Formats: sequence, structure tokens, C-alpha cells
Amino acid sequence: MDEQLLTKQLQEEGFDDVYVWEDGPGMNYPPHQHPDVSAHIILAGEMTVTLEGQTRTYRPGERFDIPGKVPHSASMGPEGCKYLVGEK
Repeated sequence: MDEQLLTKQLQEEGFDDVYVWEDGPGMNYPPHQHPDVSAHIILAGEMTVTLEGQTRTYRPGERFDIPGKVPHSASMGPEGCKYLVGEK
């Protein structure tokens, strides 16, 4: 995956703050929310996200967006997770 190309794509979509984040194995984020929409593109590992009663696991190359002010939780897989984040 080309991180620079993905970063440019998110910036062109209006995400002002784009960065790579990495969490260790089993890292867990309890329910929380963000003020605005955020985009996540998995680069390595996996992340399981619960949003609006639905739980899904995302793997490298997959993208998901979290609407602003919507509670969600996330947990990382056994290898952790490295992902690109775009925030507005």
C-alpha cells in the first residue's frame, strides 16, 4: 500500500489532519466519540470496530469512516494494528 497516495487521497477529500497511528496487540478503546468525521485505512494488522450496534473486523487495505459525535469502540488484533487516520 502506498501511504503517500492514500494520504493525498484523504487530503483531497477534505481531511485536514492525516497521520499514521499504531496500536499494540489487544489494545482496546472503550466507547468514545469524535467531534467530526474520521477516516481509517488499515495498513497492517487488524481492528475490530463496534459502531451503531454492528461489529466488524477490518484488515489491510480496508477503509471505514466514523461519523462525528457517534459513539464507537475498537480493539486491535493479536498483531496490533497500524492505520492511516484522517480527521476533519
